Amino acid sequence: MQLLFATSNPAKYTAMRDALEPLGISLLCLRDMEQVPVAPEEGDSPLENARQKALFYYDHYGIPLFSCDSGLYLENLPQELQPGLHVRSPRGVYLDDQAMQDYYGGLAARYGDIIARYHNAICLVMDGGHIYESMDESLASHRFLITAKPHEISRPGFPLDSISKKLDTGEYYYDLNAHDADDLVGYEGFVAFFREHI
Repeated sequence: MQLLFATSNPAKYTAMRDALEPLGISLLCLRDMEQVPVAPEEGDSPLENARQKALFYYDHYGIPLFSCDSGLYLENLPQELQPGLHVRSPRGVYLDDQAMQDYYGGLAARYGDIIARYHNAICLVMDGGHIYESMDESLASHRFLITAKPHEISRPGFPLDSISKKLDTGEYYYDLNAHDADDLVGYEGFVAFFREHI
């Protein structure tokens, strides 16, 4: 089965494609499409944003697709420093990959290693009568550390991976084996979602 993943982020696309391949699901992304309009993201939660994007792109393309959205939450930091839905624009200004690393690494330099967690949501539109969505706990990442010193590896599209460490061992994300890295991110929740609905 083929689905459109409503993202233009190649790193997110590749990670989801690899996670869903064992289910026999092949993915397209927005870079594969023509005339890609910008979807609204005006919700108050990751689920509202995922739903807005999925319904917008379904109305535009009319093919089965899904959208995901995330919020980043930092433990023991003041409310004004919580990025929430604005991971890429925590102070109202869009940050490229390097600026993101500098900003969040700077917070870790100021406050010490920060315990963080992504809360994720998904909306799958098969057709107008079959829409499935979730922001279940199983979709959230495990708690992890954001640290000030970046790993030597950096992948475009996932800038925070370079300053992320496993909470219990302090290992950098990039030093984990593939199974532990996938476990940390929480892709098993997305796989279970698709197994249930497709």
